[in-house]
Amino acid sequence: MSDWTSGYVADVGYTYGYYQELNPLRVRLAFLNIGQALPDEGTHCELGFGQGLSVNMHAAASGSTWHANDFNPAQAGFAKTLARASGANVHLTDQAFADFCQRSDLPDFDSIGLHGIWSWISDENRSVIVDFVRRKLKVGGVLYISYNTYPGWAAFAPMRDLLLEHKKAMAAPGHGIVANLDEALTFAEKLMATNPLYAQANPTIRQRLSMLKTQDRNYLAHEYFNRNWLPMNFATMAGWLSPAKLNYACSAHYIEHIDAINLSADQRTLLSEIPDEIFRETVRDFMLNQQFRRDYWVKGARNLNPLAQAEAFRAQRIILVQPRGDVNLKAKGALGEATLREGVYNPVLDALADHKAKTLGQIEQAVKGSGLVFEHVREVAMVLCGIGSLTPVQDDATVSRAKKQTDKLNAHVLEQARGRSDLNYLASPLTGGGVAVNRLQQLFLLAISQGKKQPAEWVPWVWQTLAAQSQKIIKEGKMLDTPEENLAELTLQANAFAEKQWPILRALQVA
Repeated sequence: MSDWTSGYVADVGYTYGYYQELNPLRVRLAFLNIGQALPDEGTHCELGFGQGLSVNMHAAASGSTWHANDFNPAQAGFAKTLARASGANVHLTDQAFADFCQRSDLPDFDSIGLHGIWSWISDENRSVIVDFVRRKLKVGGVLYISYNTYPGWAAFAPMRDLLLEHKKAMAAPGHGIVANLDEALTFAEKLMATNPLYAQANPTIRQRLSMLKTQDRNYLAHEYFNRNWLPMNFATMAGWLSPAKLNYACSAHYIEHIDAINLSADQRTLLSEIPDEIFRETVRDFMLNQQFRRDYWVKGARNLNPLAQAEAFRAQRIILVQPRGDVNLKAKGALGEATLREGVYNPVLDALADHKAKTLGQIEQAVKGSGLVFEHVREVAMVLCGIGSLTPVQDDATVSRAKKQTDKLNAHVLEQARGRSDLNYLASPLTGGGVAVNRLQQLFLLAISQGKKQPAEWVPWVWQTLAAQSQKIIKEGKMLDTPEENLAELTLQANAFAEKQWPILRALQVA
């Protein structure tokens, strides 16, 4: 009997995560920042969609056509329930990469995305994907790809191998992969307690092991227990993608665009002396001790002239997605936490405090009295979008077209919140993707949808829903015992939600 998993973990499902880098709208700001021509938007593909939260939210919220594939039929089945709920133009399959990528009925794509796939598949499947990108990505199209990389994995890679070898040699039959993982982690701690020379030479190992014990076990099983696992340096990745005629564009992680908080002056000087882009990016990874890369690549890079870049930047809309008073003027880069300049950032935040979408050009005009110029506005947009305080916004026609689909998808997710707590995102037609909304907040929204207008009305309804399932609130790691304690905590959270999150969700047309 053939192994349909190809060595990939299928014993447990992947987590219900949402990955904003797969959102085609995110590409625009990144490309404008580096002065490259913007890709078209219309037809997109995601390979290895996991539980399908990202692809469904992007399909519903963008109004564009999506094709996506994941080998796991259980995950594909769940993803299809979301697709049916939204009615979006999304086509989901559970084929092997070799089968999906050879289909003759697929269109050419404006973007192709892979998150958390490349490092965990065989070289044979990597070749299949590169050939698919070569044939199916349009000229000017963008590939998003994430992968484990060196030198950040150099020290811990042997420990990953040890965990996998423990599973092969020591796992008790019938215990299941999560139990096997816990047993392997326990063994690794015992090994560290003997103070091996490996730990002495790599003092961060103990800290990373401790961090692993706090992480989701399904995620760790997929990260560490796949048969195929290969971190790859940037130059090797560039070699893989070269046959697909791809050029490196930029990081999909906006904060990495800001050299001032990631690189010292000496490091920036050294990089400026390296003419070869591939080698320069490889050296930069050493400076950052890069462990995980999230990159945009483009087929046929075209530079914008300065006028076109400035005009396109000024036309880009953004919106504030945090309460104005909650925005922390700190940004964490490779050099540590940087304090952002209040005189530059506060005027821009004040201009966006009403949570209405505005173009960068409109913001430029609004802050002129503060002595700011467009370069300041551009910096603020990149940094605050990078830390999640701001987000790019689609045009009004796209928002209007997507709204019916996001409403239907969100209604489905809210109904699911009555009995589960793992779908922590809703779709916004403004952002073209997902917005983090936890279970209690979703239950408040569900109460609102049923005509309960005030927090005092939401709380008893939510508590009744939880109590019927013998569920209680956990506060600061401790479960609240009595109904009075639970109702008091729900009241605090409901009032905070009504004051802070609800107005923003309305502005994003989520609620």
